[in-house]
Amino acid sequence: MAQTPQHDLYRRWIDEVWNGSPESVEHLVSDDFVGHWPDRDVHGPAELAELIAQTQAMFSGLRFVLEVGPVVEGGLVAGRWTGHGRTPDGEMTFFGNDILRVRDNRFVEYWTASSAGG
Repeated sequence: MAQTPQHDLYRRWIDEVWNGSPESVEHLVSDDFVGHWPDRDVHGPAELAELIAQTQAMFSGLRFVLEVGPVVEGGLVAGRWTGHGRTPDGEMTFFGNDILRVRDNRFVEYWTASSAGG
């Protein structure tokens, strides 16, 4: 499968944002970005960076590994990932799926779902 700018954008999403610095979203999402979590929506890069920073603060050694994808179809990008980190209660592994909509080589909309592993 040919690599596209959307493939690279999603890899940056995992590596630079979730495994790196929440402020990196400024380079990857649009000003009108909307992220949809099962329990809330997040609007704009600043609110997204805050949510990512909160997530990272809950763990030490938090790392995300891309397991499937990214799969690119038109303006949509999808991926499956595994997250690993440590909380005061011990090691934790969780799994998730992402679907992102791309416009002008930036993410404009995001749907995610995750669950804790055993």
